[in-house]
Amino acid sequence: MVNNTVQLGKNVEIGENVVIEDNVSIGDNVVIGHNVVIKRDTVIGNGVQIGDLTQLGKSPSSNKKMARKPERNLTPLVIEDDVTIGCNSVIYRNVQLKKGVFVGDLTSIREKVTIGEDSIVGRNVMVETNTQVGKKVTIQTGCYITADMVIEDDVFIGPCCSSSNDKYMGMGNFEHQGPIIKKSAKIGNNATLLPAVTIGENAIIGAGAVITKDVPAGKTVVGNPGRVIK
Repeated sequence: MVNNTVQLGKNVEIGENVVIEDNVSIGDNVVIGHNVVIKRDTVIGNGVQIGDLTQLGKSPSSNKKMARKPERNLTPLVIEDDVTIGCNSVIYRNVQLKKGVFVGDLTSIREKVTIGEDSIVGRNVMVETNTQVGKKVTIQTGCYITADMVIEDDVFIGPCCSSSNDKYMGMGNFEHQGPIIKKSAKIGNNATLLPAVTIGENAIIGAGAVITKDVPAGKTVVGNPGRVIK
């Protein structure tokens, strides 16, 4: 079902059982898989590919227990040219996917997130709200990218890395702040990054390390708790 207010470009391929809501804009040479839902106001550039069973432009929801209620009147989802989005993914409003981004299958990207040009968000990755990802970043399969996190350009994050933003786990006495990963740092698989730590430029975090404090630029850290290799 395509609403009459939709702006369709040239050579757009639309699969079966696709729903496109009001005021959606779709560029040229876009491929939309089967059973895709594109929510109102979403902007899709040229050459975008969208896998089956994906929802784009979802609005957040909450219940009375949630301490951080989602904002209302969020800006639309914007997907720039040549972005690829896998199957069974959910991407919320107020997200910007810059040119050339790749999003793997089964991935969720929450509101107030920017993914920089040519970055890769791997299969089954969760990116929480209010997070900034730079250019040419690689986030591999199964990572949990917490809310309020900053990932600068050229960072590599190995499979199943986990991060957190609340030091006291819901007690309400810590200002939420996720890790800050500086340019060209590398994070090994299954590493755990605690709230508000800074990983310096070109630092390396070994597989399975637990990072409880800041890591200086250019250093290699391993173990639990993480310690610098001299």
